[in-house]
Amino acid sequence: MRVLAYELRRLRGLRSTWLLLAAVLLCDAVVAAVLASQAPPGQLAGRAGVRLLTAAVPLIPLPFAALGAGVLGALSYGHEVRHPGLAASQVAYSRRVRLLLAKLLVVAPVAALLALGTLLLDTVAVHLALPAGVTVAAWSDPAALSGHASGALAAAGRNALGDLPGVFAPLALLAGDGVPAALLAFVLLTVVAGWTGVLTASLTRSAVAGVLLLCALPPLLESGVALLLRWTGRPWPGRAAELLPFQSGIEWAYGLVYGAARGAVAGSPALTEPAFLAAAVAPLATLLLAALIVQTRRRAL
Repeated sequence: MRVLAYELRRLRGLRSTWLLLAAVLLCDAVVAAVLASQAPPGQLAGRAGVRLLTAAVPLIPLPFAALGAGVLGALSYGHEVRHPGLAASQVAYSRRVRLLLAKLLVVAPVAALLALGTLLLDTVAVHLALPAGVTVAAWSDPAALSGHASGALAAAGRNALGDLPGVFAPLALLAGDGVPAALLAFVLLTVVAGWTGVLTASLTRSAVAGVLLLCALPPLLESGVALLLRWTGRPWPGRAAELLPFQSGIEWAYGLVYGAARGAVAGSPALTEPAFLAAAVAPLATLLLAALIVQTRRRAL
């Protein structure tokens, strides 16, 4: 508990922490508003709405919130290397490992709150910036609602979100079919990015190198998974394109490596298939194992 309290005080006491969080929130809202203002006329489907809410920009390896969480994690470790505050962090391996785990435990809720904060701000920004000719499908079409949203409306005696007062209109962006699951995946992705930033910085003992490695991982992993699926003759999971539309923006790799455009494939495996879950967890587990092994070869954090 003392290590957790120490790490929380350190993270909270750094001015860079607050500047980074404010910059991520501001940039994310601005990008989401700009993307929303360029939406074509017509109905805004759930997947397109998720791209707006997560401020997904092509050729950016991660959403801004996830990237910010990764940078925060890397800075957390990098600052510890430059200014070690615990004498114990330079002595016993077990104490250094506890400090590393404390950083992971502190970064996780901060990253989750950052993701939720960006979603809240982006929902308002997108709602205000959408052109007059764009309507959110979930607002007027009950068939476009998620199951949980439909159940909540039925319990309230409503048939559609459009039956609610106009002040609730931004909720349509969050209530589309598949949108809650996608946004939950976005929050988890942000937490994983924060952990990855800590671990990559621990391997390189440099915040800058850790951030660069963090940015390089998503394109490499996506291309590697696509190549592996092609070799094994298995299609990309049918729900992946719907639940994770905010990936690194290298759709060209799926046509180049996988041999077809990325998207839902009839009869494709589910995201809950053990092989796919293992492929998603393996990189983080590998980084954690590598960080623990590297610590055995060092005399300082």
